Amino acid sequence: MEPLNALVSVTNFMLIPALAYGSQLALGALGITLIYSILRFAHFAHGDTMAIGTAAVIGGTFFLQAQGVSIHPLPTALLAIPFGMLVLIGYLLVTDRLVYRYYRRVKAKPMIFVMASLGVMFVTNGITRLFMGVGETRFEDGERFIFSVRDFREFTGLAEGMALRSSQALTIVTALVVMVVLFWFLNRTRAGKSMRAYSDNEDLALLSGINPERVVIITWVITAMLLVTAGTLYGLDKGFRPFNYFQLLLPMFAAAILGGLGSPVGAIVGAYIVAFAEMGVTYAWRRVFTYLMPDGLEPTSMMQLLPVDYKFAVTFAILVIVLLFRPTGIFKGKVL
Repeated sequence: MEPLNALVSVTNFMLIPALAYGSQLALGALGITLIYSILRFAHFAHGDTMAIGTAAVIGGTFFLQAQGVSIHPLPTALLAIPFGMLVLIGYLLVTDRLVYRYYRRVKAKPMIFVMASLGVMFVTNGITRLFMGVGETRFEDGERFIFSVRDFREFTGLAEGMALRSSQALTIVTALVVMVVLFWFLNRTRAGKSMRAYSDNEDLALLSGINPERVVIITWVITAMLLVTAGTLYGLDKGFRPFNYFQLLLPMFAAAILGGLGSPVGAIVGAYIVAFAEMGVTYAWRRVFTYLMPDGLEPTSMMQLLPVDYKFAVTFAILVIVLLFRPTGIFKGKVL
């Protein structure tokens, strides 16, 4: 029974949280990949754009809750996601028209776009903080657990317990559905094929009659949907704080670069690698090895390589190693 208790402990404190966190990063990294493939620049405002979209969802959630609207046992925020998407789509399209469209017209270098996105990042961050403040906002409701530690122990008879939070299960399932729909859209629809053609060869796509501005609009619309979904799931799981979304910029970019910028599959694979690396290095393995080691040989230390506060150092190390030894990423930066 001891190895089974060890497995339950790892699953409860490392595997399930890493799967949920990786799913959230994957949706964000997919947005980075789309923008890089279509618009040809690294979107540094990605994290703060996710924050402002999530803030719109929170506003819609509070309004629905005030009206007594609920979909118990699911969180009310799911009903507010379409509103958040509409707000973020409008924000991104306005930003594109006011900022990025000019640089596309003058055929500016990618670094100019990056610098412009930094300016957008600061403005977006300021707007989010103006409306939401800098503190933590909790907006989840509904059932908190699908099953609790007590339920698991009573059902299995094991000493070690495991709980599955509703937000974690919702994140994993929703991310899987969104990924499947996105790949279907890119490979099966006319708009998706035009995006792939534009990403592969811009000049040939223009000669084929593809409208570049339409492709750009579709890209921002899809990115907004991905960001609002990812940001809402992250907020339901960990709470909303604007600075936390800014911090997500590093692991999302690390995931996209690790998988290969321009490769949607790479973005997903990279996201889960980053998530499991962060969780594995900062996880205290003492409890697991206590179950596995013979009596009298149990570990006395926490067996934790790095404290949780240093999890972004793991991501930074991954990013540095990839850029030094395989800058094209796992999938060599394939296009859509």
